[in-house]
Amino acid sequence: MSLLHTLRFMMNHPLNQKQKSQALLRYLRWQLGSRLISGEVAYPWIAGAKFLLQPGETGLTGNIYNGLHEYSHMAYVLHTMNPDALFVDVGANVGSYTLLACAVRKARGYAFEPVPQTYERLMANLHLNNLAERVTAMNLGLSDEEGELAFVVDENCTNHVLRPTEEAANVTRVNVRTMDDVLQKESPSLLKVDVEGFETPVIHGALKTLQKESLHSVIMELGGAGNQYGYDEDELLKHMLSLGFRTYEYDPMTRSLTDLNHQAFGEKSINDNILLIRDLDKVKQLLATTPPVELNGLSF
Repeated sequence: MSLLHTLRFMMNHPLNQKQKSQALLRYLRWQLGSRLISGEVAYPWIAGAKFLLQPGETGLTGNIYNGLHEYSHMAYVLHTMNPDALFVDVGANVGSYTLLACAVRKARGYAFEPVPQTYERLMANLHLNNLAERVTAMNLGLSDEEGELAFVVDENCTNHVLRPTEEAANVTRVNVRTMDDVLQKESPSLLKVDVEGFETPVIHGALKTLQKESLHSVIMELGGAGNQYGYDEDELLKHMLSLGFRTYEYDPMTRSLTDLNHQAFGEKSINDNILLIRDLDKVKQLLATTPPVELNGLSF
């Protein structure tokens, strides 16, 4: 991400609107500090949750600058998870979403991260937050059948399954299973899938999981990257709609939902994640009763 893009994103971020100078100060402090201090830094994030940070971790530095890098959907996790819930994080990376659900909101979790080096970072963050017993972390990829896949491993938070026409110097082979196989005895509440365009096989391997009554919501990346694997993301969205889900836009400050009438994105969307909800009554109950969080001088 270019400097100009980063600064523009910060200045337009909803959690920075009342304190843009503080956001810029956080940015400058990290840029300077990361050059002066070698090794990892434990950053105090939200409600006692912490993460280990090293230079170049785009998603995590976004949490420093903005509070919640992916504002709407990270806040949705904070507003719908509780100790009775099971959060499933597919493409967990180093664990931002898992920390929100399981460290802040005390939900139980599953975190799937296929790239070994990133998985080690994920485990370090789980141990830092004493989540070893609450979160089942698996160094595993998910697909529509059991086997093995090649993953690109040197692209930070955009590591991905090697694309058919892609040439990459740094690749590792990883075991994959289906979500239905791994979660056959579990009852997930919220599922997040962010696998850089490989969502279609992951969802096709989760047909039984997606039909469980406990699953009220899915957050999924659907920004067109599936085309690079030959997948039609319009068909994937139709599949999710056929399972009873509808697409919504979420406003964390008012805790309100806008029905997008089966469209993937609303006018205010600032990322490629979509929110799909099936049990709207359950979600509204959670939004009405989950306590607020304090972040960047705001309570929401």
